[in-house]
Amino acid sequence: MQESLNTSKWYDRPWAAFMFFTRLPFWRMHQPPRQCYNSVVEWWPLVGWLTGGAMAAVLYWGSMVFPWAITVILAIATRMLLTGALHEDGLADFLDGFGGGGKDRQRILDIMKDSHIGTYGVLGLVVYVALLFCVLHALPPFYAALTVLAADPYAKMLSAQVVMMLPYARTEQTAKSHTVYRRMTTRAGLMLALQGLLPLGAYIFYMHEYVYWEYLVFMPCLAMFFLYRLMWSRLRGYTGDCCGALFLLIELSFYLTVVWQLS
Repeated sequence: MQESLNTSKWYDRPWAAFMFFTRLPFWRMHQPPRQCYNSVVEWWPLVGWLTGGAMAAVLYWGSMVFPWAITVILAIATRMLLTGALHEDGLADFLDGFGGGGKDRQRILDIMKDSHIGTYGVLGLVVYVALLFCVLHALPPFYAALTVLAADPYAKMLSAQVVMMLPYARTEQTAKSHTVYRRMTTRAGLMLALQGLLPLGAYIFYMHEYVYWEYLVFMPCLAMFFLYRLMWSRLRGYTGDCCGALFLLIELSFYLTVVWQLS
């Protein structure tokens, strides 16, 4: 494995991340080595530049054509189409597993792997989408677009920390994607931070008169901490579904913090 990574091109790992986390046909242009998929989480925030950028573009430019409520729905749908609802699927499985599995670790894992969606998953997705719609709808189009550009990569950067904080709860053979993310090197961690913090820094610089940067940094970290504690107490590890749920819930906490400060 190490030899394959050493002989891979510099762009193979970020390219694998775009292929893994979106449904865009990047595979038609290039196929990175299979081992590169073990490090896709290191480039997850960079994918957020694309998905968040697409969502922000719809919010800003769509508001010039459609009523604001319709524009927000189109923006949410745009990211779901780009990602194949990958993260929403993870959130539904996460809620089903932790909601219906009690404290039985194996039952939680079995429920999360089940392709059927349960009551917790359905209700959780309804509540999540409703909250996401409300917080984006509460912001003016320009500010909503800027907030998405900062929140998407930052939430993915925080969510990626789980691979350093917890062991993988399954084996590579039993994982849905047959991929186990590797622990990050110092260089990979610095690159991850750059991807997530650069858009956030630009956002804070522009919005410093309206929001306190301490809350924008702290509240998503607090959400990350509580979700980490939940996974540790129930699973003693994480899964791919946990990563998707982490991202969406941390991102939502960012939006809630912005709306709270601007209200």
